[in-house]
Amino acid sequence: MSTDPRAEIIRAEGVTKRFHGLVAVNNVNFVLREFDVAGIIGSNGAGKTTFFNLLTGYYPPEEGKVFFRGRDVTRMPPEGRVDLGMMRTFQLTATFDSLSVVDNLVLSFFRAHKKPSLLALFFNTCKGHRNDPKILEILDTFNLGDIRDRIVKNLSLGEKRRLEIAMSILADPSLLLLDEPLAGLAESEIKMLLDVLKARVGRQTILIVEHKLSHVQDFLQRLTVMHEGRVIAEGPVQECLRHPEVRRSYWQISTPAEETGVAVS
Repeated sequence: MSTDPRAEIIRAEGVTKRFHGLVAVNNVNFVLREFDVAGIIGSNGAGKTTFFNLLTGYYPPEEGKVFFRGRDVTRMPPEGRVDLGMMRTFQLTATFDSLSVVDNLVLSFFRAHKKPSLLALFFNTCKGHRNDPKILEILDTFNLGDIRDRIVKNLSLGEKRRLEIAMSILADPSLLLLDEPLAGLAESEIKMLLDVLKARVGRQTILIVEHKLSHVQDFLQRLTVMHEGRVIAEGPVQECLRHPEVRRSYWQISTPAEETGVAVS
């Protein structure tokens, strides 16, 4: 039993998800506590994004439960979880492509903090708040100022990625879930984003799914490794990376016992 006094933010208890008989997530238990900075890694098909979708309400589990701050949210839709303080990004960017960069930011901020109807946002909010100090600050932080008036569908993938993460951070959620946030970013953009996330440490709980482990391993405080829908290791980053099953399944490195034909339990 954990002696960590920090409050739990999110807990998954025995969650399982199947697709046409294929077990994508297999009886996974998982806990994040307040201000954790954690990552989930695994090879393609390990179940990482499916598990993210279970945590955030995009898929219901066949078995198990999900709790947010002690509340059972297993059957709660994604928008309900956003209202509770969960915000996620996607492998493929999720933005309002027919609107400008700055109007996307305004909508994100007021959706999270003011909660008017979406119709009211479109007709009343954007123009009056495009120069709000918080909007101007996030434009500067993410180097979006020069393209603030550009329609999002005309942005590059890296620009869209930066915008989506800026929208998520601007909403100031208690739990920020980032699904492959570095995908499509140049090295300079990756450094900028990691600097922004480092400034959130101690202010937000952060969970990242990422293939580019080399970029984030020094940033993460703890790691979960998935393989074929199961959690095979969890704990401090370097400890997980040295775990024998992680070496076999993720790094595909044989242990000395395997190389000599001795079975490893």
